[in-house]
Amino acid sequence: MRSFALASALTAASLVHASPTPTENELPRRASSLPTVTASGNAFWAGKDRFYVRGIDYQPGGSSDNADPLADSTVCDRDIKHFSDLGVNTVRVYSVDNSADHSHCMQALSDAGIYLVLDVNNPKYSINRDDPAPSYNDVYLQSVFATIDEFQKYDNTLAFFSGNEVINDIPASVKSAPYVKATTRDMRQYISSRKYRKIPVGYSAADVSQNRQQTADYFNCGSDDERSDFFAFNDYSWCSPSSFTESGWDQKVKNFTGYGLPIFLSEYGCTTGAGGRDFSELGALMNTEMTSVYSGGLLYEYSVEGNAFGIVELSGDSDTVKEDTDYSKFKSALAKYTPPSGDGGATSTTTSAACPTIDDVWAIGTFGASALPAIPEKAVSYMSAGAGTGPGLKGDGSQNAGGTSTGTASAGSGSGSVSATSTKDGGSGRPAPPMDMSVFAVTGVVAFFTLVGTLLL
Repeated sequence: MRSFALASALTAASLVHASPTPTENELPRRASSLPTVTASGNAFWAGKDRFYVRGIDYQPGGSSDNADPLADSTVCDRDIKHFSDLGVNTVRVYSVDNSADHSHCMQALSDAGIYLVLDVNNPKYSINRDDPAPSYNDVYLQSVFATIDEFQKYDNTLAFFSGNEVINDIPASVKSAPYVKATTRDMRQYISSRKYRKIPVGYSAADVSQNRQQTADYFNCGSDDERSDFFAFNDYSWCSPSSFTESGWDQKVKNFTGYGLPIFLSEYGCTTGAGGRDFSELGALMNTEMTSVYSGGLLYEYSVEGNAFGIVELSGDSDTVKEDTDYSKFKSALAKYTPPSGDGGATSTTTSAACPTIDDVWAIGTFGASALPAIPEKAVSYMSAGAGTGPGLKGDGSQNAGGTSTGTASAGSGSGSVSATSTKDGGSGRPAPPMDMSVFAVTGVVAFFTLVGTLLL
């Protein structure tokens, strides 16, 4: 838990100041802690208060840089000042180094009142939508679980994404759905088995109209251990000037009413509207016409990269941040469009969906409507022994580390137990990049990790 980092910081402060306790000025800064966020019914909650995601996507350098902004104190300190100035309460980071220490940046975010939504994949360790089976393997899951190990320590870790836009067209990439859902299942069971707090796990989907509802239903069907804790998707359909009805958001609210899990926008912020971006969509997101179903969203994105969606420009000088016009517009929108009081129309009951019918659009391969790939046999021991040190961002990668998974798996409801019936390691692959970002490269020969502990069958 995060208390370890806090205890270390307080001990160091005591030695420096020759005092057993921090000073009055130090106490709020060093010992502040955000309430953990939970998913219940169709909403997020910080204690008894409804929590809305009012944030921004954050990956300076873009996917091609594949750097960890939360492992560099100079970078995060520079940018957290701007997050605070904007008034966001959440950032999403797409890629982190699971072998690095993140205590400084996570504490700085917490001190600023900011939560983290984190993708557990990176370019080398992820699900390959084109050939998903070999990429869902023990090497991949070791990296995923090591990322969980690192970030479960921090109270302001809000949620984990098991994938981003892996299903991004029809019908070709739909075959990857069972492997992403299996990863979601494995992550939730790992959190339970390791007795961590229940950090929500879900999927960030592409907004593909032909299978949007099927994708959402798929991640909310099956046993309790197989279902996601929330569903998110990347939505660029509000292009200013627009409105709740013109954008089609009214229809999406209607379609997701009664869905039974929290829903939020993991990316939004269309740049092609004739009026430029005015972020008026925040007015809809924070209106009770949407808050009864949606729990906010994340603007894409903080820094200007190759796709020109950002609101600040970063120069080679790490201390230089130039605020673009959209920066002040977004700041003003956050101040103007505040959340409604009370529960915002949230429902208290979590409900499941029926698994979508297999058809020409929802063609998920050989697993059928509800069956999932078995967890790779070599990964089962992680549930009891832990994942160990992560491979980081410079490891050999996992996408070619497995064979073909032919078995299916069932989960013990709420127990964290796993049954494995496949005879070979499965596979996982690359996540779809954020809007307009280039697809991650797949390179290298993968080194196998030696597993210690008894294999649980």
